[in-house]
Amino acid sequence: MGRKLRSCGAFVRQSPWQVRLSMGVMGLGQLCYGQIAKGLCYLSVFGVLLGYFVTRGFRDLIGFFTLGTREENLWLGIPGDNSLTMLILGLFAIFLLILWIVLHVTNVKDAAFTAREKAEGIPPRKLRRTLMTAADDKFHITALSVPIVGVAIFSVLPIVFMILIAFTNLGGDVVYPKLADWSFSAWGKILSLGKIGSTFGKILVWNILWAVLSTALNFVLGLGMALLLNKRNVRGSKFWRAFPILAYAIPGFITMIGFKFMFSQSGPINYYLEQAGHMRIFFLTNDASAKWWARGIGLFVNAWITTPSIMLMTTGILSNINTDLYEAASLDGASAFMQFRKITLPFVIFSTTPVLISQFVGNFNNFGIFFFLRGGVISNYADYFLASDTDLLINWLYKLSVDNNYYSIGAAISLIIFLITAALSLSVYVRSAAFRQEDTYQ
Repeated sequence: MGRKLRSCGAFVRQSPWQVRLSMGVMGLGQLCYGQIAKGLCYLSVFGVLLGYFVTRGFRDLIGFFTLGTREENLWLGIPGDNSLTMLILGLFAIFLLILWIVLHVTNVKDAAFTAREKAEGIPPRKLRRTLMTAADDKFHITALSVPIVGVAIFSVLPIVFMILIAFTNLGGDVVYPKLADWSFSAWGKILSLGKIGSTFGKILVWNILWAVLSTALNFVLGLGMALLLNKRNVRGSKFWRAFPILAYAIPGFITMIGFKFMFSQSGPINYYLEQAGHMRIFFLTNDASAKWWARGIGLFVNAWITTPSIMLMTTGILSNINTDLYEAASLDGASAFMQFRKITLPFVIFSTTPVLISQFVGNFNNFGIFFFLRGGVISNYADYFLASDTDLLINWLYKLSVDNNYYSIGAAISLIIFLITAALSLSVYVRSAAFRQEDTYQ
């Protein structure tokens, strides 16, 4: 660190006075070198950013750390601070401050580059020449700059905002006009032995079990259907393959609503059970006996929706496996099951590992299945806090934050979901053949 500071100090001392001017005010060095258009562009950006921070930017930065100091009194008409708004505006001010620093560094580098060119007898570059360079030699930087800024504004900022809310006490009783504070209270509630912590533990275990079972079931069924329809002795394979594709083509929420009606108390399945002399089964209610019925129905419906896509994908993979491998294995006396285990399955897993990881993440965050099948159900027989025994973390997050205003707890759960899915996905991919044995299957 000390060496870097000394090198920066040497750079400042050895730089021409025009470069030092650019270090103080963006664009002054370019103006002194005769780069009028470029200098005015830098100077105008400097003026806009400076004006913003003088008028409200620095106030927003302070509000980001305090989250407000004056509470609004609606009865007396006394205006106050909104902690959520101050967090958003403060985060935006930090983003603009980072952007200002980046532009200031590019301004200094441009002035230093111009100084070196002038020392070598090269005339300073005008704005037109700089734009031509940006469109030619540095086109990759120009093309990526706009998407990077867009991703930072529309993707990175909301994610950072969500993470920051997880470290406040916002939500529950602390909502506008009450002021929030920076706090670890949400994490304490989730990791404690109380009702929220108990609910989180139960839902997390079921969420992981659901993601593993649904991903494995979809893969096994999809691969099995592809192997079956890939057999030469199966007549009309194209015709039979069309039925799963139709199930895949129908919008998922329509399929879920249809299955919800079928398994409802007054649905056709219970009707035929009664006609056969059996009692009605509470498949999707909040009754204790409906817990595993509802979970099993969720696995079945998810497989109904997802299996056709796995079937189509594995069908293409099976058609690309070299048939000479099977002929050589048959000559060596390998059984059909051995050929499947040693040839077919490794190739399919190698090709589908990234897709299976995305399927696992999608199943882990599958909001729609139990929202449409069992939406509005709250378990009243067990220690669940604003949740049912089939809810996944994403469903519980929705009920906490949207329906009941527990924003900080919902944000903390979102962060936990991200950490779990990212860790599991990376660990599985790094240990998979698709990553470690890529040359073997090429």
